[in-house]
Formats: sequence, C-alpha cells, structure tokens
Amino acid sequence: MKVIVEELHARGHQVSVVRPKDSWDIKETSPFYTSITIDMEGVYDEDFAKTFISRLLTILRRGKKSAWTRFQIEKEYIQKASEMHQTNCKILEYMFENKDLMQSLQDAKYDLVLTDPVMPSGAIFAHYLSLPLVFNVRWTSHGEGHLKIAPSPLSYVPLPGAQLSDKMNFVERIINILTFAFSEFAIRNYITPHYDGLLENYLGPGVDYMSLFQAADLWLMRVDFVFEFPRPTMPNVVYMGGFQCKPAKPLPQDLEDFVQSSGEQGVIIMSLGTMVGELPHDLADEIAAAFAQLPQKVIWRHKGDRPATLCNNTLLVDWMPQNDLLGHAKTKVFISHGGTNGIYEAIYHGVPIIGLPLIFDQSDNLFKMEVRGAAKIINIFTMTKDILLKCIEEVLHEPSYRTNMQRLSRLHRDTPMKPLDSAIFWIEFVMRHKGAAHLCTDSYRMPWYSYHSVDVMLFLIAFVFVTLLTFATFVKCLCSRVCVRRKMKSD
Repeated sequence: MKVIVEELHARGHQVSVVRPKDSWDIKETSPFYTSITIDMEGVYDEDFAKTFISRLLTILRRGKKSAWTRFQIEKEYIQKASEMHQTNCKILEYMFENKDLMQSLQDAKYDLVLTDPVMPSGAIFAHYLSLPLVFNVRWTSHGEGHLKIAPSPLSYVPLPGAQLSDKMNFVERIINILTFAFSEFAIRNYITPHYDGLLENYLGPGVDYMSLFQAADLWLMRVDFVFEFPRPTMPNVVYMGGFQCKPAKPLPQDLEDFVQSSGEQGVIIMSLGTMVGELPHDLADEIAAAFAQLPQKVIWRHKGDRPATLCNNTLLVDWMPQNDLLGHAKTKVFISHGGTNGIYEAIYHGVPIIGLPLIFDQSDNLFKMEVRGAAKIINIFTMTKDILLKCIEEVLHEPSYRTNMQRLSRLHRDTPMKPLDSAIFWIEFVMRHKGAAHLCTDSYRMPWYSYHSVDVMLFLIAFVFVTLLTFATFVKCLCSRVCVRRKMKSD
C-alpha cells in the first residue's frame, strides 16, 4: 500500500490513513499522508505476528509433513483469524461510537476509499460513508480475491493451499473441491458471524457481509498471469502484479565491494522475509555449512546468533536492498521463503529461485514457479547441508532455470503500461467518475439458484417432461381408438 500512497501523493492527491495507535508497519507521521490514529490496539501488531509465526514454525518442524500437521496448521490459522476479526470488530465499534470521528470523516468529503480487503474495515466504512471503493488486493478476509466476484470453476481453478496447477486429474479435482468446502465452512463459521451484529447495528438490516466486497467499484489485483494460472475474470478487475518492481539502484559501497569480490562466480542472496525473526540454531548451522562449501559469495538476511558453521564467504545482514541485489549483474540465485513481493522482484530481474516455503501462501507461490521451471523447492524442515548444497548447484549449473526465469521476465515487462501507472490511472478514473458502476455486475444480488440457472433448468426439464407425457398420453389415446375401431370392424 505504501508504494501506491507515495505515488498518489506525488501526483498531488491528499491521502488520509486510518491506523491503530500501536501499528508497527504504518507510521503515525509521514510526508506522504495524514494519519487518523485510533486510540485502540490493532489487530496485527509486531508481537502478535512474531508469536503466531513462531508457533506455526514449531508445529511444522515437530510434525514434518503429514496430514495431521496440515490439520494442526489449518486449525491454528482459523483460531488466529477468528481472534483477529473479533478484535477488528471491537475497533470498528469503537470508531462508530466515536461521533466526532465519524462526523469528521463525513465532513472531509473524500473521493474514495482505498483499502486492502484482507480485513473488511475499509469496505464497511466505504458503505457507511457512501464512497466509491477500490481494493488493493490479493487476499480478502474470505480467501483469494477472485473467488467471490469472478466465475471460478473448480475443474481448472486451483484453490489456495491445494498446491495444484490448472491441469488437474480426477483425484486432484476431488482435493480441490474438498479444499473449497473446508474453506467455505471455516469462513461461514469463524469469520462472518463476528460481523453480523455490527453490520445490522451500524449499516442497517439487510446488509450482507459478502456483498460489501462484491459491490466494490474496482479491484486492483496484485496478480500477473506470468505467475498465476489462467482463470476467468471481470471487467472491474485491473491486474498490477509486480507494481512495486523497479530498476536496480547502485548498492551501498561496502555491499558493492563484497559483491565485486565474488569475481566470476557471482553472488547468492538469501532472505526469508521480515516476519521470520530467526531460524532454529541447528537449521541455521546446516544452511551456513552448505554456504561454506560454495565458491560463490552469499549475502544472507539473518537475525539471531551467528551460526557456528559460518564461513567468510557469507555476509550476514539485518536488512538488505533486495530489489537492488536481485538486479545486480553478479546475482546468480535467490533463496527465498516465497513471499509474493520477492517472487515478483525475482521475475522482474530474471533471477531463478530456490524456495524454502514456511507458512501462508508461500508453498503455493513457489509451486507455481516450480511448474514453470524457474524454481526448485526444498522442505526446510527436513533439509540438511547436503540437500541444500545439491539444490544450489543444480540451479546454478542447469541453464534451464535461468532461461525459464528470463523468459518470464520478458513476458512480465512486455506491457503497454507499467503496472503502477495502470493502478493510479484506474484509481483516478474512479475519482473522476464517482465510481465505476458500468464495470460492475449485479450478479451477486441473484440467489444461488438463479445465478447457476437451476430454476431455468428445472423449468426446461419440467416442460420437456410435461410435453413428452402429453405426447405419450395422446399417442396412447390414439392407439386405443384405433384398436377399438378395428375390434368393432372385426365384430
């Protein structure tokens, strides 16, 4: 969101950002926006994130890869999601009851609400303030962004978490449908019930939770079909996958010196994202031992104690200019947890990936890259020094990985308009026209049986049945009369 907010500011727009007082990723003061700080603790602070992720990693490491582990992980996701939405409802209620705040929001005469629908707050306030609604989206509070607005045939649209491609056999289609059923069960029982009372109290009766999302004017989808599998879409969906990517800038001098010291062998960079504070010591030692046997230099974003097996070819850093390193000519391989930002930056710069997925959608993301021949996945919880070393050498020396990634890079860049420019154009389009109703379908207002034409099919079946029955009765009567006449003649 920060990238879009800064670009809107650069084009002369005034942006107000609503944030809880303890937000760790949205600063209270900024030259790019004005803060509206809510005097309550947020849904997703830094301690919550670290504790939650640490818990997930413990389950994964203890259970390895099994159906029971998957069940425990899904249970943990559902419990935490339920807690987050419960807290979010308290914040929304606090805001609605703050009459001065609500009056100030109404008096400000905003042009639109821009929000990430992973939480429904923005959609709820857009409805309350009668403002056009634009989503910056990949995920909503009830799953992947397309699922509630675009046709999503489960025969070839794989569900997040299923780790399936768009070419599924019979068994895989069963798995996909079961994944969908489980997801729908969790949403309807652990997420939407939190909002029922709140919506009725503050938005009035008849306001449906899902319709708040489906009524959005515009969906800025952080998706590029170079990365995602093809699927149906809608006119009010604008694709801007990789919008945050940009040409590499020069590295700081100390980092540039280290990179140049790699010579012809080049550099490998490794990052597991901002959420993972540190790895278990034994796992970090295995990784460092594998790096020690490489002729390449390694830059590793690592927090925690220095691994005992670390060699002088590996530089540990608390933070790295990831985009600039990926764009450096000497970077050979990117070892990543599979976050979408890092994957798009790797695609943009044409750097093959070694994936160490941990949580959330990371396994799915890396699976898509592996299917395209641009990545190799390792199970980090069963990984040893030798497994990692063998994988690195394969990606380094098998040309197809880099060739495939560079092909994806060419496809990704070959667009008539940069993704960020496209996103800003459509935001301003909605502002100019006070919405984009002509792009939106009202299909979500239809009952399910009308949407799927069940009533039409039943009517046609009934019509055919009645017609056939009438015809059969007519033939039967006709035959009876013929038989009677023949009998009378014979008598």
